[in-house]
Amino acid sequence: MARLTDRAFDILQAEVDKCAAAEGIAGKVYQPMVMKRLEKLRSQNGTFASREEIRDTFKDEFPKFSEETLKAAVKANRALGLFDKIILAGGLLGGAAGIIWLINLPFPMIRWPVAKTMPILLLPSFISMDYNYRQAIALVEQSDQLVNKATAAADFELGDTKVKQAQKHLDALPIWFLGYYPETYCSFLGCTWRFTVDEFQTARKNIGRLDAQIFQQKNAFTELDRVEQTLNAAKQQYQQGKTAADRQKASGNWQSAIDQLNQIPAETLAGKTAKQKLQAAERDFQAMGGIATGSVRADNLIEAAKEFALTAAVASQKPPHSATQWEQIAGLWEEGINRLKMVPLDNPGYLDAQTKLAEYQKNLGISQIRLQTEKDSEKALQSAKNLLANLQNNLNSPSQNPRSSLGQLQEIINQLESVKPGTTVYPESQKWLQSARKKQQEWQKK
Repeated sequence: MARLTDRAFDILQAEVDKCAAAEGIAGKVYQPMVMKRLEKLRSQNGTFASREEIRDTFKDEFPKFSEETLKAAVKANRALGLFDKIILAGGLLGGAAGIIWLINLPFPMIRWPVAKTMPILLLPSFISMDYNYRQAIALVEQSDQLVNKATAAADFELGDTKVKQAQKHLDALPIWFLGYYPETYCSFLGCTWRFTVDEFQTARKNIGRLDAQIFQQKNAFTELDRVEQTLNAAKQQYQQGKTAADRQKASGNWQSAIDQLNQIPAETLAGKTAKQKLQAAERDFQAMGGIATGSVRADNLIEAAKEFALTAAVASQKPPHSATQWEQIAGLWEEGINRLKMVPLDNPGYLDAQTKLAEYQKNLGISQIRLQTEKDSEKALQSAKNLLANLQNNLNSPSQNPRSSLGQLQEIINQLESVKPGTTVYPESQKWLQSARKKQQEWQKK
């Protein structure tokens, strides 16, 4: 009698197809595996498969399998009521079951004698071994498929889960029993497997290899994510850089990120992805290089202009200054302005240069006004001195008209009053002016 009835098989098959469609690509991979197990149950003769045995055929692959469908399949598989009879017989033979449980404890000193004399009593152990063996082999195959044909990081996450499950099932196999083939059990249930030391070691090696591959792949993806973040940050930092130092630092970070992309292992999926991203990053960096060259030239011009401006600002401190010094200060502002005018319109530093240019032109205008004021004041003082010298000569002349002398004195006062405050000659002009006004008052009284 088949362990799985056709009716139960059809119910389960419909749900498997439904789950496979919902899971997408992974579902297409798992569907034939699960159906193969169900086919095997249907082809085996013996007691009806239990609810847990049926669940074991799909629980790892389709965790969202409908419980209602499973319940219906179990019910359809118990049409003859044989399972109920087995449960009843098990209750009546509880004492015997206790002995069987004791015999099947995982202790070689108990199992070896039983295995040699009455191996049928180790049926629970054989069932457990059969289940764990099939699960381990199937999970190793699934893991190998996911790892070696991965298309995304999610495949390695799923592969890691499958490897851990396979390791769990392998750990459940009794190592001491590897060299023993349960002929009675397999002749009864038609086993297609053999427990051998070599096969067990091969499975363990495969799991170890897959575990190492997954570790390497996950590390490579972690590194790729970190480098991408660094690369994007460097690009943003360069675009937002306001000074030459900021852009130079961003450029160094950009190149460093490109170098790190090259270091991701090429044999990993992340390495293949990094190779594609590397081409785009290098292209962007090369394009940036042309912009950077012009930007560096503009930065140099702006920095040079700032040096001229700083020198002019320092020289302007603590006035008054002579006309010669104001000429030098104005010349420094003009040099800074000339540098700023050399920054082209399409350069990233153009806006900064224009801002500085407006400031420097304003300061140049102030310097030029101060220069002209200084020159005019010096000229007025010198003119007053010359007039005063002429007045002195005229006063010694017998034919000098007093009214003419007062007129000359007023002209001298006018020249002295035109000397502006804040000039180098202003203090001297005030002394001369005070003396001239006093003299004017004396002459007016006569």
